Amino acid sequence: MKVEDIRRVLIVGAGTMGQQIGFQCAMHGFDVVLYDISPDILDKAKDRINKLCENFVLSGRMTREQSDEAVARIAATTNPLEAARDVDILSESVPEAPELKGKVLSQFNEVCPARTIFTTNTSMLVPSMFAEATGRPEKFAALHFHDVRITNVVDIMPHPGTSKDTVDLIHAFARKIGQVAIVLHKEHHGYVFNNMLSSLLSAALSLAANDVASIEDIDRAWMGIMHTESGPFGIMDSIGLKTIWAITDYWANKKSDPQARANAAFVKKYVEKGLLGEKTRQGFYSYPEPSYRRPGFLGGDERK
Repeated sequence: MKVEDIRRVLIVGAGTMGQQIGFQCAMHGFDVVLYDISPDILDKAKDRINKLCENFVLSGRMTREQSDEAVARIAATTNPLEAARDVDILSESVPEAPELKGKVLSQFNEVCPARTIFTTNTSMLVPSMFAEATGRPEKFAALHFHDVRITNVVDIMPHPGTSKDTVDLIHAFARKIGQVAIVLHKEHHGYVFNNMLSSLLSAALSLAANDVASIEDIDRAWMGIMHTESGPFGIMDSIGLKTIWAITDYWANKKSDPQARANAAFVKKYVEKGLLGEKTRQGFYSYPEPSYRRPGFLGGDERK
């Protein structure tokens, strides 16, 4: 299959990243089907995609007509058979658990055409952890997106069994949807940017979990010195605290790291209360107007 043959994209998992990936593909002319087991999640996904479109229209990155055309290209279903019909490339964005990812991809291997390329949007895992479960390991690699509202960089990470043709095809597809593709030479947890970012977030969580400083002051330190719009806790809210907890907890148990376990427990308190970050309007900060965006925050005027 050549990149010109790709017409239909399947997004498995209609959470925040699934929505953004589907939108990005539809915006560049591809037919998209969103699949999730929950009708409620699919309904929310449609609403959030409409908001994404509005954001892009207001910022001048697409016209109203282009927005309407993109939305019209996106379908949604809870039926795996309907989702898999005639799909050319699959992007998986289910929660960060290798067993779950393997189970879901194995399910879709049974119903997708033999030509379909499988990709995973995993943030911190590596594709070899569930490549065999896909039933088509040579046609499987990671294609990892960042927040499409602020960047167009993606990571392509093959596992040892990924064919060169698959890597080349995924690279060509990434470019067709307006992305700058970073191709890793080998598997590496966290890719390139996320590997650097995870060190920052882990350090911030350790400082807070050990009560060295407040969440706000930890963010002030980073924002004030690095001149960024948010600090590590603001970044975690944008990623989603359920994802942050799942990744932190997984590696804490994998490495038997007491500090990482303490960090996971710190985040879990928020998750158990349903405070998941921007998506729930409450995480480490309250949204849509978190204190770190207010005048005076860096001066220490916004303290809890």
